[in-house]
Amino acid sequence: MPRPPRVQFEGATYHIVTRGVRKLPLFTDDRDREFFLELLDLTVARYEWELHAYCLMTNHFHLLISTPGANVSAGMQYLNSCYAQWFNWRHDYEGHLVERRFRSKLIETDEQLFETARYIVLNPVRAGICATAADWPWSSYRATVTGIPSGPQLSPWLLLVFERNLEEARAAFARYVRQGELAAVG
Repeated sequence: MPRPPRVQFEGATYHIVTRGVRKLPLFTDDRDREFFLELLDLTVARYEWELHAYCLMTNHFHLLISTPGANVSAGMQYLNSCYAQWFNWRHDYEGHLVERRFRSKLIETDEQLFETARYIVLNPVRAGICATAADWPWSSYRATVTGIPSGPQLSPWLLLVFERNLEEARAAFARYVRQGELAAVG
């Protein structure tokens, strides 16, 4: 039975997850992660996406994106295939790198948007890799709360949904994530 078509439309916001085949690593070292983030930035620009949050784990990654055009599948095909080709070249591998097609969940409410953004940046905390979201260098959390760019260009939209003033929005988001950290530990 064929898969149902993916929901795609202009102005959609998605939580995207891609996992390594057989849960094997997608990223083996910092150079893999750096290249992926460069490619993500290129993909965001090429497909005119808005990137709100991301987190790179060892065997998977999360993205929170909005697509002004109905092009999430085209963009993810580009991102995943270009990265897989580069990864296989760099590590002298052959074959598939990612399992199945990427997972996508449509974000339909502000509450779902906030929860998803927090979930994404707390992924390494919940996995026991670090104590706080700020400790993980491979997510958008630091750039979001400090405003200091590092990695792909982030859209301010997520923060501006929190608060109209960007500085107040950064502080509100940090508090919101901290509440999640405390819940993850407790």
